[in-house]
Amino acid sequence: MPISTPAPDAAPEGTPTRRELNKAATHTAIIDAALGLLRTSGPGNFTVEDIAAEAGISRRTFFNYFASTDAALAAISHSFLDSAIQQLRLRPTDEPILQSAQAALMALADPRTVAPLAEMFALTQQSPLMAHTELDAWEYCREQIFAVARERLSASPAASDELYIRALSGSVISCGKAAMEAWFGRRGQDLSPDSLAELRLLLVEAMALLGSGFATPATTHPSTATPSS
Repeated sequence: MPISTPAPDAAPEGTPTRRELNKAATHTAIIDAALGLLRTSGPGNFTVEDIAAEAGISRRTFFNYFASTDAALAAISHSFLDSAIQQLRLRPTDEPILQSAQAALMALADPRTVAPLAEMFALTQQSPLMAHTELDAWEYCREQIFAVARERLSASPAASDELYIRALSGSVISCGKAAMEAWFGRRGQDLSPDSLAELRLLLVEAMALLGSGFATPATTHPSTATPSS
């Protein structure tokens, strides 16, 4: 009986295939190229063709992944959200969703995880040309949080309450934006490990405020308190 030979890019179940790895590498190369051009050329000073050339791909290949330069730039911040969503899906399904959101953010222990989100937010504050990119990024966040909220609430009466799920996901986004704005007001362009750690903590605290119904905060805010010796 002949022995079947796996296809060259076949992989064990659960392991990415060669094709999937190549697609992921191209996706990352495009995002890295877009961020590099944003840093060196500034908003509005480069095109799809520039990004494609920097990434070593064709213009046609670029459009297989992104619809515009704005879409490629917005994707820079997606890595943090995707990591947070992955952690959120690991939380117990009977845990309150806002408590799970705090735990998911705390699980991202390395401050560098939040670096792409922080850098994109800082860059978008410098130019009105980046306003559409920022809107794209937040809309992606809202869609992902809406999907996860619906998954987690599928067994509860709230699963059929469209208003509840939309209000919840919208509130999470608003609190996330408030944390980003508070961080930028304190730190500006500072992307040091200490600054990124503070941003991560502010995101956690924003979810805690939402979960508590915005109870009056303590006199000394945790993110600004002086550590005891």
